[in-house]
Parts: sequence; structure tokens; C-alpha cells
Amino acid sequence: DLSGAGLKAVAVGAILVLAVVNIAGVRFGAGLMRWLTAFKLGALGLIAVLALALGLGDWANFAPFVAQHSGSDPLPGALAPALVAAFFAFGGWWEIGKLAGEATDPGRTVPRALAIGVAAVTAVYIVTSAVFLYLIPLERVTSGETFAAQAGEALFGRAGGRVFAGIVIVAVLGSLMALLMALPRLYYAMARDGLFFRAVATVHPRFGTPARAIALQATLASLLVALGTFQQIVSYFIFITVLFLALTVAALFKLRRRDGAEGVYRTPGYPVTPLVFLGLVAVLLILLAGHNPLQAALGAGIVALGAPVYLFAVRRRLTSDVNGTP
Repeated sequence: DLSGAGLKAVAVGAILVLAVVNIAGVRFGAGLMRWLTAFKLGALGLIAVLALALGLGDWANFAPFVAQHSGSDPLPGALAPALVAAFFAFGGWWEIGKLAGEATDPGRTVPRALAIGVAAVTAVYIVTSAVFLYLIPLERVTSGETFAAQAGEALFGRAGGRVFAGIVIVAVLGSLMALLMALPRLYYAMARDGLFFRAVATVHPRFGTPARAIALQATLASLLVALGTFQQIVSYFIFITVLFLALTVAALFKLRRRDGAEGVYRTPGYPVTPLVFLGLVAVLLILLAGHNPLQAALGAGIVALGAPVYLFAVRRRLTSDVNGTP
């Protein structure tokens, strides 16, 4: 087993290796991500088949499904960490929009990818959760880590914990690969539009990828890993991410009021669908802030540090460019 420093070193090493893969080309990175995703889905499917075919669980574990167990937290307090876990499973669907500039026929492929992706993740999440609950009754579960280890032991014996750990590592690598592919495109687009440092708005002369943006993302991610724990990073990341999702959807109302923009920013069920989304997000933000107000405030504070950088390093340059001053 690795120590805390060893785990951090492995995590930073994985980030740097995957960053190099992404710099080497979108096609190469996408191919690796497809293999990681296929392995992950195949492993989860095999777990479900084995558990049901061998009858290793008990359907009685599902009843009573909604009863509050002794010693458990009240519903509002329990919902926040539960929603964080669910957010990790579903989170990231919005990142695909950042790759639209490099997609073929993005008007058709991106909505299709979003719909298929969210539907597939929903199905996998429900089936996997049901299989875990089928294998292990909730009374024996003390944490997410022990839940996975107990389910692994029920399927594969003493080696089950290591088997499940391997599946988790593959799943994390796939998610990390996707984020290192999508997020740097945001920095690149901002720099290209004059909203970030110009040096980031360049592509690699050989590979055609935003190499500097990818390197910047890898550096920031490695720094976070070195300075914080997993739980700390998650706590301040989740709140601010959900908040910006809400701001993005709220901007839709302003964008559609522009002349001729209604046909560009098409939204099925508008304005009901974005209003429902914003209402659910507001509930989630209240639960997250109430569950861990300090980390939520830290996340907002870290993002707020970007305001002076923008005002003094970016906006001043934009103003000088408009006025024609050096």
C-alpha cells in the first residue's frame, strides 16, 4: 500500500501522462478514452451478470426501501453527500460542448452525444447501484469505500477488493482523460476571444492541439493534488461547478432575447425546461452549502481570485487594444 505522499505522486504522474497523450492529438486521446470506457462498462456489466446469475445477493435488501435506518442522518443532511456521489456519476456531461469546435457536424453530433451519453450513464448508474444493494444490505455499509470492497468480496472472495480497486482506477483514468481533453479547450477559446492570456491561444505546430492550454490544466490539477486531499478538492469543486452550471443555463434567457438568436439557441420545452433545471439546481446548492459551508465558501473564494486577474491583466489589455494605445 502507498503512503499519502506516494498516492499523490501516482496521481500527479497519471495527470502528466494523460496530458501528454492529449497533446499528441485528439484522435489518439479519443481512442484511448474509448478503450478505457469500453473496459469500464464491460467490467460493470460482468459484475451485474455474475451477481444475478450466481444468485449471490438477496432481493430482500431492497425492502423496506425508504425506511430510515437507526443511527442514520436526517433526510436533508443525508441528501447532500448522496447528491455529491450522484453528481460524480452524472457530472461532466456538459464538457462535451467544449469539443464542438473540433467535431464533425457539431449541430447534429453534439446533441446526439449528450442525449446518448446521459441516457447510458443513467442506465449504468441505476443497474450498478441496484446490484451493489442486491449484494450487500445497507445495514452492513459504513462508507462508500467499504461498500465497494464488500461487494467485491461477495463476488470474487478475498481478492474482490483488489478487483474492484482496479475497476475504479480504470474508471478514474477515463474520467481524467475526458476532463484533460475538454477543459483546456475552454482556456484556448477564452484566449482566442481575448478573454485570457494570448499565449494560451496557440496550437501545437505538429499535433494541432492546444498544447499550452493542456499543460496549464495539468499544472493546475497537479498543484491541487499536491496541496489538498481528495475530500477537500471535491468539497469546494462541487459547489462552484454546480453554481456555474446554473449561471450558464440562466444566460440562455438573455441570449435568446437577442435579434435572430432564438433559432440559434434552440431549447426543447423553453422556457419550462431551463426553469425546472434552475429550480432543481437551487435546491442542490442549498443542500451543498448547508452541508459544508466552509468548503463551499472556499470554492467561491478561489474562483473570485480570478476577478482581479481579469480586471488588471485581461480587461486592461482589451481596453488598450480598442483605444489603440500600446
